[in-house]
Amino acid sequence: MTLHEIRELLDARVLAGGNHLDVEVKTAFSADLMSDVLAFAKPGSIMITGLTNPQIVRIASIVDNSAILIVRGKIPPDETITLAEELEIPVLSTKYILFEASGRLYANGIVGCVRKIEGPGSVVPL
Repeated sequence: MTLHEIRELLDARVLAGGNHLDVEVKTAFSADLMSDVLAFAKPGSIMITGLTNPQIVRIASIVDNSAILIVRGKIPPDETITLAEELEIPVLSTKYILFEASGRLYANGIVGCVRKIEGPGSVVPL
């Protein structure tokens, strides 16, 4: 699914990186705890979060996320959008809640970065 298709599906607003909407996305990771994103998100995935601070862009850059989707209609501060533009990371905002946005993406073929966590240090991959 491309970022353009995700934008359409979630009636999302493009806040940064509008010239990168042809990027293909196959996996996603939903979290507001950035340490979880660092531990479990895969390169190329879309980060789905309710956070809006510049740290989400820095984390997305470290993990090599293809985009950030901000939920609950939140709009990040200008410094977050500026950093995303500088690092060429698309940022979208949808009015859907985290659960609904994740579910809609899953129903349309986007899968999670990991299937489940079995125990400390034990991840079941896709």
